[in-house]
Amino acid sequence: MKLSIVIPVYNEAENLPSLHQALYEALDGLTGTPWEAVFVDDGSIDGSLGVLEELANNDPQHICVVALRRNFGQTAAIAAGIDHAEGEVIVLMDADLQNDPADIPMMVEKINQGYDVVSGWRVDRQDTFITRTLPSRIANWLISIVTGVHLHDYGCTLKAYRGEVLTGFRLYGEMHRFIPA
Repeated sequence: MKLSIVIPVYNEAENLPSLHQALYEALDGLTGTPWEAVFVDDGSIDGSLGVLEELANNDPQHICVVALRRNFGQTAAIAAGIDHAEGEVIVLMDADLQNDPADIPMMVEKINQGYDVVSGWRVDRQDTFITRTLPSRIANWLISIVTGVHLHDYGCTLKAYRGEVLTGFRLYGEMHRFIPA
């Protein structure tokens, strides 16, 4: 079983080497599970693409880079990454280091137990309470009521999917947040 981690990137040049190292530390212990990280540069203007190309040159076995010609938004970047992913299990995560790659093996284990989707959530958010955390909690509550799907954090990109769940799935707008619903 191959694992693909799809990571949309927008102006994250400073975080990328640390993220790459954290991915290695988290995933190299997955015996018998080949993995790839599909980084999708979403029109970054801070040199992120150059950093990604260097990482890919140094680690072509694990790093795939997809470059969008301009900023199309997170959902479009995720869709492009899913289209390039080769894994039977696909994990989505942000490049901003707010999610720990060390959580990925636990998520993969749940997929291996038969779950189709495993959702992470941000526990120690690096956001302000009034402008980000509180509105997020209200939105999560409303979405749970409307959809009947109860997640802690719909806005958290960190999710693992059985690959066939995403086959033929078309994403647009900010839809990536609602795939589990």
